[in-house]
Formats: sequence, structure tokens, C-alpha cells
Amino acid sequence: MELKLDPNKTYAVALEGGGARGAYQVGAWRALEEAGIRYNAVSGTSVGSLNGAMMAMHARKEAELLWTNIRFSQIMNVDDSVMERLMKRDIRTFGELKALLKEARGVVREGGFDIEPLRKMIAHVVDEDKIRQSDVDFFIMTYSLSDMKELELDARALQPGELHDMLLASAYFPAFKNEKLGGKRYADGGVQDVLPLHVLLEHGYRDIIAIRLHGVGFERRVKIPKNAGIVVISPNAELGNVLNFDREQSRANMRLGYYDAQRVLYGLQGKTYYIEKTFDEARAYQELSSMMRSAAPELSLRKLNEKLLPDLSKELGEKGDYYSLLIAYLEKAAGELSIDPFRIITDEALLALVWEHYHIKKPKTGILRYLARL
Repeated sequence: MELKLDPNKTYAVALEGGGARGAYQVGAWRALEEAGIRYNAVSGTSVGSLNGAMMAMHARKEAELLWTNIRFSQIMNVDDSVMERLMKRDIRTFGELKALLKEARGVVREGGFDIEPLRKMIAHVVDEDKIRQSDVDFFIMTYSLSDMKELELDARALQPGELHDMLLASAYFPAFKNEKLGGKRYADGGVQDVLPLHVLLEHGYRDIIAIRLHGVGFERRVKIPKNAGIVVISPNAELGNVLNFDREQSRANMRLGYYDAQRVLYGLQGKTYYIEKTFDEARAYQELSSMMRSAAPELSLRKLNEKLLPDLSKELGEKGDYYSLLIAYLEKAAGELSIDPFRIITDEALLALVWEHYHIKKPKTGILRYLARL
């Protein structure tokens, strides 16, 4: 596979806020490192600032360990089993429902979830000295409620002991109990800028990788200079609730981030699968025609081109060329056949795998049966 990003360049990385979805960014980080992509600046909002601190420390293994084993009680002062059931809506008795509602009312009365565990975790995993001595510039986004203004903080310029507080300030999600830090109150950086691109551009960085989480907050409108290039790694799949600090969800998000980054790094095709392109347009048309003719041998070329291929395109919601239509078809069929998407596979190999599974399972519904109705 050919790397689409220039490994001779050094990039800046913008990390979007998104609470419990943050594991996705660590998976993408792993893919970048494995591809030899270097970075010399990171900006982060909310959970992106915590991941950014780990990137500034070059502590990917530690970040992976943290997210692989994350628990609700590491972030909030809560009972893990209660939160797991709440997130899964696994409430088995009326008594449990009453207890959860009572706890929720208590949280609201007290101003939100107590995040003292998060404060302790930040102090444990983030080494201020390493960040100050790092070869990576690190910027934290937060919002000062006391001063009513957005803050773009250069980590190296913060006073000793202040960095941990500002990481916590950046992550002050509305559901969290908001306590003063250094005599002031802060809000989650997503209040003004959930994806901190502008701070990197303002400091002269032009080659930027943005890792999205589609978190809660406002995305600041940014004018991109003509000489800047923004590469975006973004999930197509749902990453879960921003408060769902469940280790299984985090592991799934980390894996998704890893493969989504591979799609961007190597120009892979597909939205839910990771497909290396080997077919050209003519081969794609040939394969589509072959599938339809196998379902209806008497099919005329005119009906194929004027009726059936447009119908298939409409069925799949794909308005592109023949190759895009073939990929959309293969992804739909592979999903219906429960073929694992987490691998890099050629279009030819996926086509063969779809037919292999089809002959084993012989599904009676779905896109494969659509062809049989021709």
C-alpha cells in the first residue's frame, strides 16, 4: 500500500473534545506512529487535551493502557455497576429504577458528578516536567466563566502545578460538578471551540491532522489559509455516549480509530470496511454486470445499463461511478453476512469473501436477495 501522507513532513495534530469517545484518538495515534508520521504540535479540547498531553509526552503505550482499562469510577465518583446499567438501560426492577432516579436527582442537587477521581488520574498520568521539556508544542482549550472568555493556553507558559488544573478545566463537561480552580470557574473548551484548529494555524502550523469525535460543543469557524492542508480522521460509526466510560466501548473505539486512520493514511475505499483498490472502472462494471447476469442470464445489455444498474444505485443511495457502486454493494452485502470489517482487504478479496459467505448462509433477505429478484 502507498502512504498518502508525506512522511518527510512534520504535522500538527488537533484533537476534538468528546468525553468517553477519546479512545478513538489513541487508536488513530497508533496508526500514525506505525506509519512513521511525525508531529511537533498538538492542540486539544476537553478529552482531546488529556490525549494531547499524552502525545506531548510521547506516552502512547500509557494512553492505550489507560483507555483499555477505563472505568466510570476513574472519572466520576460513582458506582461502576450502577453506571453500566444506566448506560445500557439495564434496569431490572422498579426498585432499581427508583434508586437510579434518586441518585440522578442527588447529582443534580449537588451540581453534577463529582470528578475528584479525574483530578487524581490527571495528576497520576500527566508529567508537567516532561511536557515542558517536550519537543512538541501543546495547546489547551478551555473557557473561563469568571472572565467570560475563551483561553488558548500554551502548556509551557503555565506555572508549576497549573497544567493539571487547566487540563481539568478544559474537561469541565456540563454534567460535572464545577469547582473553582485557582479562584476561577471554567467550562469545557467545547463551549467555544470543540475542534481547536485555529490555535495551530495562528501559531504558523500549516500541515495539520484533525482527529474528530463528533462531540458535544460548538465548532469555531476557521478560515483555512491557501497554503494549509488539513487531513481529517473522522468516524462513520457511532462512538457511544460521551459519558459512557466503559472499557469495552473504549476498546471498540480505539480499534475503530486505528482502522479509520489507516483508511486516510493509505487512501482505502469504503465507509465501514477498509478496502484496497485494485479494480479499475472497467473491472468494476464487469463485476457488477456479472453479478446481475448470474441472477438473470437472459438480461439484455440495454436493460442492464438503462434500468438495473440505475435501480441498484438508487437502492444503495450511491450516485458515483461504477467502482463506487460496486464498493457500496460489497459493503452492504458484507455487513448483512456479518463479515468482520476490521482488516485491510482488497476489493477482489472482499468480493470473493462475500460470495463464499453467501453460498454458505444463503440469506433470504437483504441486498444479495435483491439481485435474485431481478
